Amino acid sequence: MSKTYDVAVLVGSLRRESLNRKMAHALAAIAPEALRPSIVEIGPLPLYNLDLEAAPPPAWTEFRTRIKAADALLFVTPEFNRSVPGALKNALDVGSRPYGQSVWNGKPGAVISVSPGAIGGFGANHHLRQSLMTLNVPTMAQPEAYIGGAGDLFGADGAITKEATLKFLQGFMQAFAAWVARNAGA
Repeated sequence: MSKTYDVAVLVGSLRRESLNRKMAHALAAIAPEALRPSIVEIGPLPLYNLDLEAAPPPAWTEFRTRIKAADALLFVTPEFNRSVPGALKNALDVGSRPYGQSVWNGKPGAVISVSPGAIGGFGANHHLRQSLMTLNVPTMAQPEAYIGGAGDLFGADGAITKEATLKFLQGFMQAFAAWVARNAGA
């Protein structure tokens, strides 16, 4: 029997009907059997402040526990001002503290950026990769995934309507499953 990997999915947009949240659900629907993706909410996390570590907010503790239990990480993010949204950066900070107790350490990851614009969140994708390198998250290099024109990508049921994009995303998820299998617990 092959292993099933618990994948924590972090969506950079907090909006209920965001294109990135739709993408996260679409990716979960087409994930290979070896992956069990589930969205981990980042909206409830109070802003990171070292002063709060004496009595960490329950939302921090729950988040850290959930990420620590995950085998792998999938980041689905929009681009805000050529970077990642503040909520996603805050989640990275909350999970990386206190110093020496990062819940991100060594977990294989992948990044997909989604935007209605033409360049598909390229800036956010690469900015996030820089932070993940610092956090020791081995991040899948290929295939890169910048999904532009996402405003016309989803049907009423949330499924991907463009066959070429669906095929690309299926390949992305297959590659991610292989990446996780090679790097989880390494």
